[in-house]
Amino acid sequence: MVSSVYLFMLVHSLILLLCFHLMVTNSTSSMQPLCDDNESSALLEFKQSFVIAQHASDDPFAYPKVATWKSEEGSDCCSWDGVECNKDTGHVIGLDLGSSCLYGSINSSSTLFLLVHLQSLDLSDNDFNYSNIPSGVYQLSSLRTLSKLVFLDLSQNQLKLQKPDLRNLVQKLIHLKNLDLSQVNISSPVPDTLANYSSLDILQLPSLQFLSVRNNPDLTGYLPEFQETSPLKLLTLAGTSFSGGLPASVDNLDSLNELDISSCHFTGLVSSSIGQLSQLTHLDLSSNSFRGQIPSSLANLSQLTFLEVSSNNFSGEAMNWIGKLTKLTHLGLDSINLKGEIPPFLANLTQLDYLSLEFNQLTGKILSWVMNLTQLTSLALGYNKLHGPILSSIFEQVNLEILYLHTSSNGTGPKFKVLGLASCNLGEFPHFLRNQDELELLKLSNNKIHGKIPKWIWNIGKETLSLMDLAHNFLTGFEQPLVVLPWASLIYLELSSNMLQGSLPVPPSSISTYFVENNRFTGKIPPLFCNLSLLHMLDLSNNTLSGMIPECLSNLSNSLSVLNLQGNNFHGAIPQACEVGSKLKMIDLSQNLLEGPVPRSLTNCTVLESLNLGNNQISDTFPFWLGVPPELQVLILRSNRFHGAIGKPRTNFEFPKLRIIDLSYNSFSGNLPSVYFLDWIAMKSIDADNFTYMQASSGFATQTYKLYDNYTYSMTMTNKGMERVYEKIPGIFRAIDFSSNKFKGEIPTSIGTLKGLHLLNFSCNSLTGRIPTSLRNLTELEALDLSQNHLLGEIPQQLTEMTFLGFFNGNPGLCGYPLIRKCGNPKQASPQPSTSEQGQDLEPASGFDRKVVLMGYGSGLVFGVIIGYIFTTRKHEWFVKTFGRRQQRQQGRN
Repeated sequence: MVSSVYLFMLVHSLILLLCFHLMVTNSTSSMQPLCDDNESSALLEFKQSFVIAQHASDDPFAYPKVATWKSEEGSDCCSWDGVECNKDTGHVIGLDLGSSCLYGSINSSSTLFLLVHLQSLDLSDNDFNYSNIPSGVYQLSSLRTLSKLVFLDLSQNQLKLQKPDLRNLVQKLIHLKNLDLSQVNISSPVPDTLANYSSLDILQLPSLQFLSVRNNPDLTGYLPEFQETSPLKLLTLAGTSFSGGLPASVDNLDSLNELDISSCHFTGLVSSSIGQLSQLTHLDLSSNSFRGQIPSSLANLSQLTFLEVSSNNFSGEAMNWIGKLTKLTHLGLDSINLKGEIPPFLANLTQLDYLSLEFNQLTGKILSWVMNLTQLTSLALGYNKLHGPILSSIFEQVNLEILYLHTSSNGTGPKFKVLGLASCNLGEFPHFLRNQDELELLKLSNNKIHGKIPKWIWNIGKETLSLMDLAHNFLTGFEQPLVVLPWASLIYLELSSNMLQGSLPVPPSSISTYFVENNRFTGKIPPLFCNLSLLHMLDLSNNTLSGMIPECLSNLSNSLSVLNLQGNNFHGAIPQACEVGSKLKMIDLSQNLLEGPVPRSLTNCTVLESLNLGNNQISDTFPFWLGVPPELQVLILRSNRFHGAIGKPRTNFEFPKLRIIDLSYNSFSGNLPSVYFLDWIAMKSIDADNFTYMQASSGFATQTYKLYDNYTYSMTMTNKGMERVYEKIPGIFRAIDFSSNKFKGEIPTSIGTLKGLHLLNFSCNSLTGRIPTSLRNLTELEALDLSQNHLLGEIPQQLTEMTFLGFFNGNPGLCGYPLIRKCGNPKQASPQPSTSEQGQDLEPASGFDRKVVLMGYGSGLVFGVIIGYIFTTRKHEWFVKTFGRRQQRQQGRN
């Protein structure tokens, strides 16, 4: 009995001891500090400074992390989503708000900078509305905030890096390991940032291992020498504007695992010292202007798994060394002047998953070597002269643009993931497509496929198809029309330039790009279009669509960047197209039957670059408030019912980037807007080297492929007495067309400040007085039309000495060359020229412009007023080189 009691007491004591231990443990745990009240308040106030908007983040899995942040009693900010606290002190040391759907602005008064113990900060993939990165970021280092920061990610935010500049931002971050400024507007001068490491020492930060400034075209200049003892493991400069060569000191980056300098402007030879980067696994030199041979020293990079050298001026010779890189899974060799048969070394690269040999001059058979690459899922062979059993059995030896294939596990034949048969002279849909249930991309554009789209097409890749391109064929309709297209993952659909009839097909909710221009679709825009919340580019132009433009399209302005409804029969008022946070960059509603005023909501389009409302029935006064959107470059209001005086600007800074304005064929009255002429600063610059075209960019990536697409803007203007369509709008072009209105008074001398003008048209108004001599300052002018006014006096000699084309007829008070009427003989009447004589007045004596225009039409490009400028001796070589390349790249997208 005693022993039993003793045993009971012992067990009881052990239980009590265990319970006491648990109580002490729980008590100790509960004694760990909660989040600091001041920091909790700072976080809540930071949350309140933003709007939660799904459009603010591009990641499809984005969600508002701050939704869990609440001021309820007992709420511990250390438990909030995205917040990390020190377990001993309770201070906030980490903030991860990447892809959190935040929309708003940041400035130095933000309570973010009260988090003085912060060590990690991720604000990537939000929309900070083009606000500058505030100076408080680098000032935090004096508050012990960023002095311990090891990770800083500000990528893919609408941020500008001006004050502080890059140097001030990172100069004190001695513990910084990861710095990601991808797609941040780094506009501070390069000599003070990346181009002078001795002053910034950005690559000498002792802990920096990851640096990405991807897609920052404002970073220009030459890449400096790399310093020794750099710990960098990843360096991404892709999409910047560095030029010159790659310095030999690249071998100092001996810890580098990934080097991406694609799509920069590098030239010259690739330094052989790059072969000393023995840790390199990823190397991308593509889309530059490197020349000569690819250095054989790359054979030393035995760890390399990714190699892209495409789209350079390499000689494409002596490349057998690639066969030694047996770990390669990705190899891009397109557009590097490869000739002859397929290189035999490819058979050794048995780990290849992706191989591109497009745009070379390769010949020979395919099957004999491709079967050795058992891991291959993506093979691009377009624009070569290859043949073989696979091709001959399916396509009868037509030249493929792209062929991506992988072998089916059930042995029923090849299964395609990405299949491009553009420009293959196909007359019908290939029958083998019926069994392609794993397709992700299908391109059949630029063929001769007639008739209706077969109903079995709906079964292709129902769950996998993300891109379908049937443009530029002779398709007339659908064998089995569907209200909503069945491809659940479709992102890109192009049916342009066919003869398709009937109602618009509705794409699935996953769609981002939808092009159906130049067809015969009729009826209204289906209401289901209003649910396409991911839509990025919409082009329905040149069809026969009718009805009113749906008001609900404004709901899409937070995702849409391009809206083109030109050339239809839409009527009624223009809807309120833009909400706060709009991403619209181009709006073209021209050549419809729209009426009423211009909606004021367009001021919300803060990134709008081009607005074309021409050829409608819009009745309004001059929409001066369109001077608010800071990026607007093109404004076309021609052929409407606008009226009244333009007046003076309401603020000191309106239309800061406007360079093309067309108000012709309206009823504007009053004097010409002389004050505006003084304020239009973009027209004052001579941007002679800006050989770009206005465009919006789009792209997406799947696990199998990437797509980059540029949508070029277009317009119609009167040039040299003829209405011309500009299929592309060059970046150097500057124009004013106020013709066919009711303007009166004298031509203001302030017009002479717009030195960058190429076209100036004040014809068919009621202008009086003399032609101002300040026009002689317009040295870039290619077309001047002052005809059909009431101007008088002698034509300034400086204008007669210019070689551009000019109209002066229809001003009975003018005299002097080039008119027939001589000055000093007022009794001699100035006869009204006939139509044929007017045409002759347009033609220069040499006939040079006519030849140039014909060349422009022949190449499918109309330069209009700037043709004479581009085809000067010093620009002709550029035009041939650049336009030829653009044509080739365009083919590559077909």
